[in-house]
Amino acid sequence: MKKLSKIIGLIAVLAFFGSCEKDDPTIGDIIAPTNIVVTTEIVGQDADNPFGDGTGIINFSARANNALSYKFVTPGGQQMSASGNAAITFTNVGINSYQVAVVAIGTGGVTSSVTVDVEVLVTYEPPADLLEKLVGDGSKTWRIKSEKKGHFGLGPVDGNVPVEYFGVQPEEKAGSGMYTDRYIFDRDGTFTHITDSTNDDPTYNPEGTVFGRENLINELGGVGGGTQQEADVLNYPLNDYTENWGLIAPGGVETLTLTGKGFIGYYVGGNHQYRIFDRSVSNELLITTNDGNGEFSWWFIITSQEPGEGEVDEPFSSVYNDLVWEDTFDVDGAPDPDKWTYDLGTGDNGWGNNEKQSYTNNPDNVKIEDGILKITAKAENGSYTSSRIKTDGIYSFTYGRVEVRAKLPSGGGTWPAIWMLGQNYQTDIWPASGEIDVMEHVGNNQNTILSALHFPGNYGGNAVTQSTTLPTASTEFHNYSVEWTPEFIKFLVDDKVFHTFANDVSTPFNADFFLILNVAMGGNLGGAIDPNFTASTLEIDYVKVYQ
Repeated sequence: MKKLSKIIGLIAVLAFFGSCEKDDPTIGDIIAPTNIVVTTEIVGQDADNPFGDGTGIINFSARANNALSYKFVTPGGQQMSASGNAAITFTNVGINSYQVAVVAIGTGGVTSSVTVDVEVLVTYEPPADLLEKLVGDGSKTWRIKSEKKGHFGLGPVDGNVPVEYFGVQPEEKAGSGMYTDRYIFDRDGTFTHITDSTNDDPTYNPEGTVFGRENLINELGGVGGGTQQEADVLNYPLNDYTENWGLIAPGGVETLTLTGKGFIGYYVGGNHQYRIFDRSVSNELLITTNDGNGEFSWWFIITSQEPGEGEVDEPFSSVYNDLVWEDTFDVDGAPDPDKWTYDLGTGDNGWGNNEKQSYTNNPDNVKIEDGILKITAKAENGSYTSSRIKTDGIYSFTYGRVEVRAKLPSGGGTWPAIWMLGQNYQTDIWPASGEIDVMEHVGNNQNTILSALHFPGNYGGNAVTQSTTLPTASTEFHNYSVEWTPEFIKFLVDDKVFHTFANDVSTPFNADFFLILNVAMGGNLGGAIDPNFTASTLEIDYVKVYQ
């Protein structure tokens, strides 16, 4: 019966598209498109795989005389395309046949159409935990997590660094028509977009507004309107609607696909596919999609909790659980020379960052006392001393989990760091060697913990960074850690992930790195030093490496 209803619906659609319209003198001659030519390419199709590689993706290309745009109508929905090119994803597992109506649209909306029969293989079955996260008990509702930094932003096409070009601050896009949207993924494959979640009480009201990219947003087929703000269109009128959703995994990458005009957050056209970049955070998804202009990759953080609802974080699960190296600083005195060595002096130019301290190995600056390593920065007669210890040439490793339990110094100008440097730094000069900053903190921004990655193209002030808030950084011990794998690098505070970076063979983060602990003063990041500063200490309970 479902198949029959879809066929009847398709016939009705085609009958409508084949109807004629009278000329409208305000738009000139109305000419129906002619000579529609459609080509199809099943992704991964070859002699051994006649129905494709199992992703279910078919690339369509349509051309017609006098056509202004095109529409592709499938049993699951429809997709607009100004260029005539469309990548359509089918999600029913197995080899299935479909009839696709390709509609050429001319002046005044007059149309011509043809139908195309396609047959494609789908082998991907989504993991149960991802389905449960999206759907829940059938009543789970998602929204843009507007209270979180970087919940919306952009970067290069197919980029792997979230909001690499630009990310918004919390609530920055309030009033745009995005934050009141809600999204529901039903178990039957229906995607419901509520375009205004605030106007349904006491009675249902389908009216709402959305947020999107200029020109592209007109693909939604709303009544027009909205407010143009540079390349954005705010509060574009659009009623609630339903489409279909599915999960695919092209190239092994979990991807959420929406049919027709279905979208999340900010309308950018394109193929309506959202790569699931990170789903490790409870009640959250970090997703990204390329726009229809081929200009940017757009990033979104969505959550299934309403503002103010208490969140229960899923405990972080590491893939590395064998302890391979540690220092618990149990013996008072100097750091163990079998594990640590020193950087000494001022460096060639303030250690490359215009830092003001001179590093020493004096007990006043570095010692173990009562089971705690203490690195102390001190003001001494108008200058500053501190210490930097490292495992350079003693211990280095590739991949693993580093965990450091520490209490941070305070005071304007202090700059403590827990970090790692590529062991090949003497031959592959920084940034080619790579740098992983597990934790950085500056006293001039007391409650903020930073992570950073430095490598060619992204280093110094252009490093890949992220931050999280920690009000007790200098009054309590906390766990600072990094999970480093061939596929990703995740930064955590107290076992909560706040920064994820997609690692691959193109980065330097696939070779041996060594550990560094230090407290700098001033410099490019540390900033102005408080004239009343006397001394402050980085205290470390332990350093552990798991593989």
